[in-house]
Amino acid sequence: METRQFGKTDLKTTLIGFGAWAIGGGDWKFGWGPQDDNDSVAAIHRALDLGINWIDTAAIYGMGHSEDVVRRALAERSERPYIFTKCSRVWDAQGNIDSDLHAASVRREAEDSLRRLSVDVIDLYQIHWPRPDEDIEEGWTTLAELQAEGKVRHIGVSNFGVEQMRRAQGIAPIASLQPPYSMIRRDIEAEILPFCREHNIAVIVYSPMQSGLLSGAMTRERAANLPPNDWRGSNPEFQEPRLSRNLLLVNVLAEMAEQHRCSVGEVAIAWTLRHPAVTGAIVGARSADQLDGIVGAAEVRLTGAELNQIETFLQEHP
Repeated sequence: METRQFGKTDLKTTLIGFGAWAIGGGDWKFGWGPQDDNDSVAAIHRALDLGINWIDTAAIYGMGHSEDVVRRALAERSERPYIFTKCSRVWDAQGNIDSDLHAASVRREAEDSLRRLSVDVIDLYQIHWPRPDEDIEEGWTTLAELQAEGKVRHIGVSNFGVEQMRRAQGIAPIASLQPPYSMIRRDIEAEILPFCREHNIAVIVYSPMQSGLLSGAMTRERAANLPPNDWRGSNPEFQEPRLSRNLLLVNVLAEMAEQHRCSVGEVAIAWTLRHPAVTGAIVGARSADQLDGIVGAAEVRLTGAELNQIETFLQEHP
C-alpha cells in the first residue's frame, strides 16, 4: 500500500490506518454495540495482511479494552505496526467519563497505556480532546516531557482548533492532528487543513465514512434498529431529517463505486484522501471481511467530474 511522509517525523504511514474505536466494545458510553474480541483480533490481522502499517486507538475506547485487544492481536504477529494512542479522557469505577490534562493524570495514563499495549514506547501519543481548554499548556508540556524521556516517539493532538494548536506549538512542535472529516463534516477545510499544510503537520482524519453512514451498508431500517448501546442511535445524522439526505448522498456515491469497481465506503474514504493536506484516513473495522471493502480506497482516484458532482450535491443539499 502507498505510504506518505508523516509530517516532519521519520514515519512513513499507509494512506489508511486501522481505527480501534469500535473494537473497544459496547460496555461504555460511546460504544458501538456488542463486539466479539475474536472478530476484533481477526480484523487487525487482516489489516496487517493487507499492508496497513498503523493502528490508532485510545485509552478511553472501551475504558482500556481497545488497547488490551490491540496488544492481544499483535502478540500473535511478528510484524509490528506503528501504534498511536491518546490521553486526556479518563473514567472512574462507575464508568463516568471526564477530561483531565493535569501532568499527574497524563503521566498515569501514559504508563497505563504502555502496560496495556505491552510496548516500551508509543509511536504517537495524542491529546484526545483539548479539554479543559485552560489546561492545554500543562498537558502538552507533559507530552513533550514524555517524548524527551523516550516513552513516546512523537506527540500530536486531536480535535484541536487553529488557536489551540498555536498555543501548543509555542511549547513543542506538533507532529500531527487528528480531526473528523467526511463529506458530511467539512468544517476543517476552511482554516484547519490550510494551517496544518503550512506548518507540515500530518493530518490523520477520523470517521471518513461518517461512522459507517457512508459505507453503503447503512439503511433506514438498520439505522432505526441500532442496539441500545450503540452511540450512533442518538446521533442526528442517523435520524430524520438528515438521514434521508445522507442516504441520497450514498446513492450518488454508489454510482461512482460501480464505475470504479469498488465499495461505496471506498469512494467516501478516497474523497477525504484527495485533499492535499490529508496524510491518511483512520478507518475502523469490526471483522476481517469489512477490511476488503475499505483498503481499496488507497487506489481509488476520483475524476474531476465526479468531485464536481459530489460538490454540487453537497451544495444543493446542505
